[in-house]
Amino acid sequence: MTAAAADTRSEKPDDTPADTPADGRTDGRTRRGGRWIEYWDPEDEGFWRETGERVARRNLAFSVLCEHIGFSVWSLWSVMVLFMGPEYGIDPAGKFFLVAVPTLVGGVLRVPYTFAVARFGGRNWTVMSAAMLLVPTAVAAVVMEPGTSYGTFLLVAALAGVGGGNFASSMTNINSFYPLRKKGWALGLNAGGGNIGVPVVQLLGLLVIGTAGAAHPRIVPAVYVPLIVLAAVLAALFMDNLAPVTNDTGAALDAAREPHTWVMSLLYIGTFGSFIGYSFAFGLVLQNQFARTPLEAASLTFLGPLLGSLIRPVGGRLADRFGGARITLGNFAAMGLATGVVIYASVERSLPVFLAGFIALFVLSGLGNGSTYKMIPGIFQAQALRRGLAGEEAAVYGRRLSGAAMGLIGAVGALGGLAINLAFRQSFLVAGSGTPAFVSFLACYVVCGAVTWGVYLRPAARGRRTGQGAQAVGEADGSDGSEAADGERGPVYAEV
Repeated sequence: MTAAAADTRSEKPDDTPADTPADGRTDGRTRRGGRWIEYWDPEDEGFWRETGERVARRNLAFSVLCEHIGFSVWSLWSVMVLFMGPEYGIDPAGKFFLVAVPTLVGGVLRVPYTFAVARFGGRNWTVMSAAMLLVPTAVAAVVMEPGTSYGTFLLVAALAGVGGGNFASSMTNINSFYPLRKKGWALGLNAGGGNIGVPVVQLLGLLVIGTAGAAHPRIVPAVYVPLIVLAAVLAALFMDNLAPVTNDTGAALDAAREPHTWVMSLLYIGTFGSFIGYSFAFGLVLQNQFARTPLEAASLTFLGPLLGSLIRPVGGRLADRFGGARITLGNFAAMGLATGVVIYASVERSLPVFLAGFIALFVLSGLGNGSTYKMIPGIFQAQALRRGLAGEEAAVYGRRLSGAAMGLIGAVGALGGLAINLAFRQSFLVAGSGTPAFVSFLACYVVCGAVTWGVYLRPAARGRRTGQGAQAVGEADGSDGSEAADGERGPVYAEV
């Protein structure tokens, strides 16, 4: 028996049936074998300390690996376009659209991928979704040569969108493993480790261009084929399925009807949409606005996504401590300032200043990714408390809606990357530079900051927050709720 299997079995006494939870309860379904865990309660500190944390960490580690490769495949064409010289016959606008296509497909796939975890099991779906990455990588290696039609390139780039879907299922799965008090760090680490797949594939592209030359793009996707197989095998051996996580179409409908879902979708467009959109477009902007060669562009492209990925867990940790809304608001203000620097550098054609401002945008978008995703479970937990729920009932409500909302929010946020690439495409077509696009991004950050303050940090205009409302705020932000009970003005959602 593997150590992982031992962890799974240790959650139930030896004298209980395999399909019975440790406390004797059953959810009405029998899940035998296949690495299913029947009972899971991370909010129970005793359970978490004795068994839960060890199992959750193991699943997190292999989730990060598979999501990392998924992000690399999703952003594969941001590297492939750097190999496309004049012999490919594709103009800058065509290249921007080419890298936008996988963003669109990945964003759309995030919705069904979210519900696949409950339908197939987190471990099972991780294995399947990882294996599916073989298709876009193998096909890309075949078609990547001059003379291939633009339509074929678009179709193959669309296949890479499956890598973007992996994020939603991975985040939904890890969200179920961790207690609310640790979600910010866990989700930030899961997403950050996945996001690093973007600079890694870009570094691989740099290595290939610098050694084999720009005439050998097929090496890049070929490298990922054995890595995909390895990731799928490791997920099959060491990850687990959670039986208590069930498909709930009602939760999806409830999340879609919840205004906070769409508010957070807007904020995630501002953070993750910026990160993925800039990651895909950075190299093309350097080539077309600053006349960098493929090697020069590749040598700079990876730096921003790398820093943005590494800092994402920090954003989650800061949100755990100070509240996601506070960190997010400050982050959007800083993104606005950095965009102002980029606009100045774009007008003045100053590459050093442009790089400083653009890399700052990457770092801030990564920080904001962590803080905004922390807000999601916090919002729905606070909603549960405000409805008068408590204890496990409140935790179940929060997990139910936050898991469903994450898929929708992640999908809309990814589509923000599509908008960024289309904005760059139009900007270069009309003005021959990215300056108009950056002005539109600045306006977006101003709107996102105003919404964050207005919805989550604006002082209550009137009324006393007493009883369960005060308790909700107190439990959410770690205070005793006395300020709310005294009728003083305070943040509407202090914790989130």
